[in-house]
Amino acid sequence: MRIGGPKEIKAQEYRVGLTPHAAREAVAAGHEVIVETGAGAGAGFPDADYHAAGARVVATAAEVFAAADLIVKVKEPQAAERARLRPGQVLFTYLHLAPDPEQTRDLLASGVTAIAYETVTDAQGGLPLLAPMSEVAGKLAPQVGAWTLQKANGGRGVLMGGVPGVAAARVVVIGGGVVGTNAARVAAGMGAHVTVLDRWLPRLRYLDDAFGWQFRTRYATEGALAELLPEADMVIGAVLVPGAAAPKLVRRADLKAMKPGAVLVDVAIDQGGCFETSRPTTHEDPIYAVDGIMHYCVANMPGAVARTSTLALSNATLPFMMALAGKGWRRACAEDPHLLAGLNVHAGQLTYAAVGKALGIAVVAPAEALRQAG
Repeated sequence: MRIGGPKEIKAQEYRVGLTPHAAREAVAAGHEVIVETGAGAGAGFPDADYHAAGARVVATAAEVFAAADLIVKVKEPQAAERARLRPGQVLFTYLHLAPDPEQTRDLLASGVTAIAYETVTDAQGGLPLLAPMSEVAGKLAPQVGAWTLQKANGGRGVLMGGVPGVAAARVVVIGGGVVGTNAARVAAGMGAHVTVLDRWLPRLRYLDDAFGWQFRTRYATEGALAELLPEADMVIGAVLVPGAAAPKLVRRADLKAMKPGAVLVDVAIDQGGCFETSRPTTHEDPIYAVDGIMHYCVANMPGAVARTSTLALSNATLPFMMALAGKGWRRACAEDPHLLAGLNVHAGQLTYAAVGKALGIAVVAPAEALRQAG
């Protein structure tokens, strides 16, 4: 199979879907790898590394899309990339379709088969291709939040760990999953007073047993959040409904109860955001204020640490990529129900229920799409 790795073109996105190590594995298995020149430069992988791995480096993205049977990316395809997709081609990347009707329409019109990293599952009920970036984003959230808290950036001017005789910052993390746990650990490590909200009692018990001395836990209710917001210097939104639009947990009216210059960090912005006042921003212009409350809503947070993120993502995606390339998507998905769970679009049909519900589009079950594909 011909595997293509184009350069990411989303603003300030420096990650790459194919590392030289992944390319070497694919070439060794008998596949052809085509990489756009400069694709790995932002993550510290020069073209020479791809040449050494046996990949063919080409001058343009158009050449990659035209030649490849399997396109491996990081971020959702931008409009120019979507125009290059074709029937019979397989796209393997993050999609986040629920809040993005335009992308969804274009993918359906293209006839492509699109498998989303964020909805591939595992035997433990987890999301193994989302987890690495959730870990990165969770660890970044307190760092970027602490920067936003600085007075020069519009924040309250509060130091996360305080100093002797001066209280530390109060941080509320909404969601105790992978993002929330990593965010809470780092925020607590910075010396902040941290409270994690979640609605799954087994998760709260785990967090309390594992990290009880580092941060507190609360059962997530509107009342609990209403109690915590007025005291919070920073609120990190870390909720996830797989494949679906994120629920809006902090409304604009709630901002009036918060301290001027407090910070909201919305890690769920890829799925539409969990704060009503959230809108996607970029690393170039990451923050804005609404009613005196600072918002950090960068839609590709892990891109800030592109090398770490790329290596972590490749470690997770490589086995699935090799299965798709070696068996073809039909056989690979037929043999692995967890990979089949990643199927979001096939031949003009939407195949992920949560996306269909969010966008009001009829859905065909992944197993039925697989049956139709023969």
